[in-house]
Amino acid sequence: MNIEEAKLILSESSQEHVLAFWEKLSADEQVKLLVQIEDLDFKSIARMRNMLKAGDVAGASGGSEPVPPQVIELAGKERAAAYAVGEDQLRAGKVGILVVAGGQGSRLGYDGPKGAYSIGPVSGASLFYFHSRKILGLSQKYGVRIPFYIMTSDVNDSATRKHFEENGFFGLNPEDVLFFTQGMWPALDSDGRIMMDQPGHIFMSPDGHGGTLSALDKSGSLADMEKRGIETIFFFQVDNPLIEIADPAFIGAHAAQQADLSIKLCAKREPLEGLGVVVERDGRFEMVEYTELTDEQAHRRSDDGELYFKYGSVAIHLFSYDFLKAEALCDMPLHVARKKIPACDADGNVVTPSENNGCKFEKFIFDVLPDAKRVVNMAFERAEEFSPVKNAEGKDSPATCRQDLQLKWLRWLHELGVEMPLDESGLPVIPIEIDPAYALNAAELKEKGISLRGCGRPYSAH
Repeated sequence: MNIEEAKLILSESSQEHVLAFWEKLSADEQVKLLVQIEDLDFKSIARMRNMLKAGDVAGASGGSEPVPPQVIELAGKERAAAYAVGEDQLRAGKVGILVVAGGQGSRLGYDGPKGAYSIGPVSGASLFYFHSRKILGLSQKYGVRIPFYIMTSDVNDSATRKHFEENGFFGLNPEDVLFFTQGMWPALDSDGRIMMDQPGHIFMSPDGHGGTLSALDKSGSLADMEKRGIETIFFFQVDNPLIEIADPAFIGAHAAQQADLSIKLCAKREPLEGLGVVVERDGRFEMVEYTELTDEQAHRRSDDGELYFKYGSVAIHLFSYDFLKAEALCDMPLHVARKKIPACDADGNVVTPSENNGCKFEKFIFDVLPDAKRVVNMAFERAEEFSPVKNAEGKDSPATCRQDLQLKWLRWLHELGVEMPLDESGLPVIPIEIDPAYALNAAELKEKGISLRGCGRPYSAH
């Protein structure tokens, strides 16, 4: 794009101010600004401006009173049957893995991609290690190449790729690890004008986890899925190393119902826990953010004493490829958040505001839910599959995650009749860690055997 083309497209969108300081920029700054302008999604920017004019700031749903959906709890013969179907899908190479990993570890005091954060209780291995080794374990078990699609961001893409390269892709075939970047959107001021955080730079922020869909299409990842014959995509977030990636029972339940979208749900710890809840309203499924529940709805109890909206979503999904592809071509709802954004004044000086002065826009992945004709909601046990690394201390922190990992492996060892000395909190006195590529569950650990090496030293099975 040259300067004349930039002037034309900005004029058509009433955004001429983006070039207000053009003559004061260096040649390098001019080139970078033109690249930014060329990458802007002016169709979406027009939607953002219309949204601000209409005064719609939340995209909240109206309609009748929401009710909890039917949630299946697989056990016994039903679980075994679903598990067998899921194994057939995996063995046939019809399953792909997709992780959202665009964030940084700044909240954890870590300067790098969150997925590269050290979480192994013994090895200090990263979050990416545990996810990748689980995929490797599945590939080895079912004799198939399972593609791993990793959505990064402009901020961490290079560092994420380097992390995989330096660690030999954790044993995975590099051809099956596909990186793509999340989309970025400009912020707008209250008048719908693109905000500049430097005279030659547009302020940009990620377009939300809902942007995964358009990014998959733009990057060619959807085309890669089609080429590989992928029918089902397992979606999760990078900060949860306890996750059962591509759980065969979950895949089997999804396949048996020919679902467009399936969601794993766990019982909330407390009424106000920060998890969205799936509801049915007017014949369609929706996700209601915990902030959108009234206090009465959040605390409401059923006749059995359980929370009425008992189950929360932790962003563990299955998508059918056809549904994912169709949704990638649709305009998703926009959500806006008002923020304090450093911005240039009329003289080109950068001003740090004391009050909210701009609007960031995002797309949420769960907004595809109302479009799904068939949805499976499946319950799971939190202790087995969910322990995220979100906070530096307290709940959902590295400390609680490492504890939960060890407690899970400890349960496996107990199933095999292996007893270990425990401390007062119930954790093993000797730290333990099991490589997912060695064993994905207690049954596999029993088949391959274990040996506790190094008396008094941390135990690692691999």
